[in-house]
Amino acid sequence: MKTVLAVLKTFFFIAIMAGLMTGCVSSRSGKVYSRDDARKMHVVEIGIVESVKKILIEGTKTSVGSTVGAVTGGIVGSTVGGGSGKTLATVAGALAGAAAGTMAEEELTKKDGLEIIVRKDSGETIVIVQEADIPIAAGDRVRIITSDNGTVRVSK
Repeated sequence: MKTVLAVLKTFFFIAIMAGLMTGCVSSRSGKVYSRDDARKMHVVEIGIVESVKKILIEGTKTSVGSTVGAVTGGIVGSTVGGGSGKTLATVAGALAGAAAGTMAEEELTKKDGLEIIVRKDSGETIVIVQEADIPIAAGDRVRIITSDNGTVRVSK
């Protein structure tokens, strides 16, 4: 019964940490502005979309996933065996958990994206990659919005 409770606590912990990991990811959306972008001037240029290609934006690879995985794996491992076997199971669980946590973080934070090629009215052709959360198609007239920190987004 004690082992079952420990495993349930671990799964609860994993669920909470997975939610926190996805909440910490910065957005690559064309609709989301960072807090620092508010009340700042942005340069707007106009252009026509030449092509749009679906892409995948890789997930983040921070120490959060491996840390959460290591703690969780260590907790689960500590419920196995006794004496030096318990210590080995705890260490093995922490190592396996760290690897699994790293992979889980990357998988949870992947995003569908778009590679958007735009010919600006100036004649220059540019490529912008952003999350696929705004429907954009070849032939659309769009705004290219550039912030002072170099962030660029395409908006209809």
